[in-house]
Amino acid sequence: MVETIIKGNIRDTPEAQYAHPRVRKLREDLALALRAAAHHGLSEGVCNHFSVLLPGAADRYLINPRGLHWSEIGPDDVVLIDVQGKVLAGRHRVEPTALFIHGAVHRLTGHAVVLHCHMPYATALTLTTDRALDPTLSQNAMRYMNRIAIDTKYNGLALDDAEGERIARAMAGKDVAFLANHGVIVAGATVAHAYDDLYYLERSCLHQVIAQQTGRPLAPVDATLAARVAAQIQGEREQSDLYFEALRRMLPAP
Repeated sequence: MVETIIKGNIRDTPEAQYAHPRVRKLREDLALALRAAAHHGLSEGVCNHFSVLLPGAADRYLINPRGLHWSEIGPDDVVLIDVQGKVLAGRHRVEPTALFIHGAVHRLTGHAVVLHCHMPYATALTLTTDRALDPTLSQNAMRYMNRIAIDTKYNGLALDDAEGERIARAMAGKDVAFLANHGVIVAGATVAHAYDDLYYLERSCLHQVIAQQTGRPLAPVDATLAARVAAQIQGEREQSDLYFEALRRMLPAP
């Protein structure tokens, strides 16, 4: 029996969905974000996960495969799964913690794109008592004013629904989460915007760590000013799209 799994113009079997031009474009974007993360030193072995919901289908999403380095991932390596972790289309398996974290975050927050990684400087800040970036320091950091959630409890590997749901609830309506002693989650409406936020989040954390290493007192700006800068940056999202297209030219699919 043919499943009708996506509203609109995409109504077919999972295999046909996977090949649909709209989904193909999402696979290309997700694979590009993964290669860009490897290029920028944000990846870690073959671990961590990026995912994006299928259009009109809140119960299934695309995600990177288990066992491939992000630098080698192309659109045909991306896997289509449902929220229970069943592979619907694609030629690879999926790593278990990906199923529990991403399924819960997509399901409970409604975010279309979920990027989770252990990038060095952001993760370093999760090891401090503050647990997160200070969004009143650098101009880059100000874009995250009022967008950051902090999960202050490390609870081991996310290997069950309860832990994935606990992490998702800790996001509390925010689109950036610092996970204590673990890493970060950055969510967004498009792959380009989410990746831009992930990239600049790590840059912001790098600047803060370097400033802290000087031993000199830090000089934050007023929170109201930081919020105004955040709104200005959100109004310039064309920059995110242009950057992602530059990465597409720089990092073609293998």
